Amino acid sequence: MASLLARGLSQLKSKEMRDYLTSTVSNKIFDLLKFANWGLPLAALADLKKDPEIISPKMTVALCFYSMLFMRFALQVKPKNRLLFACHFANECAQLMQLARFLNHKYGTPKPMKQYQVPSDLVQSK
Repeated sequence: MASLLARGLSQLKSKEMRDYLTSTVSNKIFDLLKFANWGLPLAALADLKKDPEIISPKMTVALCFYSMLFMRFALQVKPKNRLLFACHFANECAQLMQLARFLNHKYGTPKPMKQYQVPSDLVQSK
């Protein structure tokens, strides 16, 4: 059993295994992470149907700054990472909608505004 473990560890430490892990596997993981990043805006868009009472304004503002930072980063790197920019642009829009929903819920009018009627004595009869 010990020799099997030692042989397995020596195979993991070999140059061929290191080259494989740093090229093939890391590229596959990187490709998956590109699409996993879309979880943030998709979750924010899904939360648009939920009650605005559960929105955390501090977290929403933090995610807005996070997305602004990474949108800038996506355009500064060479070559420009447009997929990352699109993801964080979508997240920025979704988070701003969430923040607007929170502000409307917290500080907005609780009822729709009433239509004011013109007093009947001011209306001219024909």
